[in-house]
Amino acid sequence: MPDLTLFCSLFRKNSLFTFHLHEHLRKENISKQRVRRIIQTLLSIGRHGCCIGLLVVLSLPMVMAQSNKAGRLSIVVQDQNTRQPTAVRVKLTQNGYAVKQLPAKAVAIMYGLWDHADGYGFQPDSSFYVEGSFQLELPAGNYQLQLAKGNEYLSQTHSIRIEAGKTFKQTYSLSRWIDTPKMGWYSADGHIHIRRSPREDSLLATWIKAEDIHVGVMLRMGDFWEIYYPQYAYGEKGIYQQKDYMFVPGQEDPRTPELGHVLSLGASDRVRMKEDYYYYDKVFDSLGILGGLNGYAHGGDSFHGYRGLILDGLRKKLDYLEILQYCASSQPLMQENYYHLLNMGIPITAIAGSDFPWCGQDHSGGKPENSAQIGNVRFYTYTGAEFSYSRWKEGLRKGHTFVSNGPILDFKVNNHLPGDKIEAEKGQMLTITAQAFGHSSQQPLEALEIVRHGKVLARVTAKDLKQTSGHLTLELKLPAEQGIWLAARCFAENNGVAHTTPVYVSVDGRGFHDPATIAHYIGLSEQYLKELENEIQHKSDSVEYQAWRYRSGLMLRIAEVRQILQTMRDRKEKSE
Repeated sequence: MPDLTLFCSLFRKNSLFTFHLHEHLRKENISKQRVRRIIQTLLSIGRHGCCIGLLVVLSLPMVMAQSNKAGRLSIVVQDQNTRQPTAVRVKLTQNGYAVKQLPAKAVAIMYGLWDHADGYGFQPDSSFYVEGSFQLELPAGNYQLQLAKGNEYLSQTHSIRIEAGKTFKQTYSLSRWIDTPKMGWYSADGHIHIRRSPREDSLLATWIKAEDIHVGVMLRMGDFWEIYYPQYAYGEKGIYQQKDYMFVPGQEDPRTPELGHVLSLGASDRVRMKEDYYYYDKVFDSLGILGGLNGYAHGGDSFHGYRGLILDGLRKKLDYLEILQYCASSQPLMQENYYHLLNMGIPITAIAGSDFPWCGQDHSGGKPENSAQIGNVRFYTYTGAEFSYSRWKEGLRKGHTFVSNGPILDFKVNNHLPGDKIEAEKGQMLTITAQAFGHSSQQPLEALEIVRHGKVLARVTAKDLKQTSGHLTLELKLPAEQGIWLAARCFAENNGVAHTTPVYVSVDGRGFHDPATIAHYIGLSEQYLKELENEIQHKSDSVEYQAWRYRSGLMLRIAEVRQILQTMRDRKEKSE
């Protein structure tokens, strides 16, 4: 029972008393009308009478629980196509509040910020995962049951009534609105932080199957002082697979507030260079030798990652950039730094990751992690008819990807996939096709665009002739007059978005950079280098900021990038 003294002490502060008592009684699933009558009665009888009345009122939930015989909820969830039980995400609520009872069959794993034990059975939003079925004893009453299985299945909400001494038994079937594996595309969450031992593998597999994530990238995290979320093995020894669902180990380390956060996956071992912590290129080179693919997290937006992107991107140390994520904003697509590198002629693959359990979609107040969810953004990789770790990794290496939080894209240039490089002759005709797939109720499409050097080349909306909120198409022909990069992106309701890695077209071997914006991006790159120079000139008293210790080595790297920028200037002047 809550502290009676607390409520009595708040009595003189009428609004606080009303608010706290209202919140407490509503969480105990007492109806709004009954709560209103209780509060009005207590306020009318004075402070001393109120305290006696409170003793009775605060006992109501226990009395009601004892007098209300429980009923039983028994649920089976199956895939409509296979008619077999399927892993699913479940949320049970009553009167808008989550039911704080966990079924015995809920799949529980410890997770939390900084590798702490913040959660176990319930997810941050009070949902839970089960492998196809669960049972639960509940007080008689009305409840709402929500069932979800990632972006490609249609979510369901059901109203159910539990009666005392009876069992509510039901089987629900979840259906797909699209099947990307049949198209050769497999989803991945490239940014998950959970401490993992072999014991957790089969349990975690239920989590990613319930979100329909085919590849979960499990990242050990580090900073200048410490490491978090260790993985029991790396490379192929750290891979765990159940049919076409798997875990791949990797690392988010180094991580610094001056240069941003590194993402690496696929290396046969982890690499941590404590003495050279701010020399990211050394880590990239070592991980590359071990078979790893490397890039930056958070779109380069957070933690001054744009500085690191210039240092390492212009020296061609990077394979990919995480451009879709909810960490910084409710608008998850991060294009600015991506287009910066692309327009300077640097090929880089688009990936996405949830950064679970750190990042959710609620940026209006409270803790963003309360809505953190594995797979809330994802990237798709083309593997063709066969799915395996080697084919998935090779598809990622080639850049055959698009990122999405719901909509699905199909994009080709002369039948080449995203990430492909086309060597064209001047005037050669390019056939560009793009399709966006959505669902009229769950993921209604709004617009589809083809972009060239970051500018819209063609656009259709769901309101245009022969277009719908479930399917948008574009096709055009374009003569190859100069090197370009081309990509597709689409937008849907509720901040739905998807974006492909570009197809790169080089004309007469001159690359795909954008002559119209190269001067701007050279100047912006120099601005970022000056920022870093100023940052490392003086010792910092903060334990987080340690770049000043590496001043000499970073200045050498800045000088190397400046030589590259000068070469770009000279090439531009020569072409004019």
